[in-house]
Amino acid sequence: MTTTTTTLEQTTGTWAIDASHTRVGFSAKHAMVATVRGQFNEFGGNLTLDGSNPGQSAADLTISAGSISTGSDDRDNHLRSGDFLDVETHPDLTFRSTGVRFNGGDDFVMTGDLTIRGTTRPVELSVELEGLASDPFGNERIGFSGETTISRKDFGLTWNVALEAGGVLVSDKVKITLDVSAIKQA
Repeated sequence: MTTTTTTLEQTTGTWAIDASHTRVGFSAKHAMVATVRGQFNEFGGNLTLDGSNPGQSAADLTISAGSISTGSDDRDNHLRSGDFLDVETHPDLTFRSTGVRFNGGDDFVMTGDLTIRGTTRPVELSVELEGLASDPFGNERIGFSGETTISRKDFGLTWNVALEAGGVLVSDKVKITLDVSAIKQA
């Protein structure tokens, strides 16, 4: 979709994230050779968009840390433990935007504060407007994709195992990917 000023103005409003059509995913290297992908299955949030002045837009997202899923129960339980997310003490991860920069076309950079395991750090998300549509149920929808890479150590996630051949079991860098569908609120 090529975004025009008119299309950007149509994005103005409050939008509730539709969790059933949104993916909050991540990936990290395992044993230095393979990429493990996962996602969080429980989350909610809102977008407050200003198409006339995208810099005034805002987003907030709260994720249930215990909803982590990588396709392996043993790995998921380890990720929930005190070695990683410590979900008993820190049940939620949050993102609160602090600014939006329009780069032209469909591209934006959203800055914000990401909190994992009680530690908050600034992050920048590269975001692309995927489009606007009306669904068969009469809802006005908006779609975005986004990504960023973080250092898990910056958030206190330092557990690791050294490998005999060199390197470590879990990479420090974690790529976060978002595919967001949101419904305009009345």
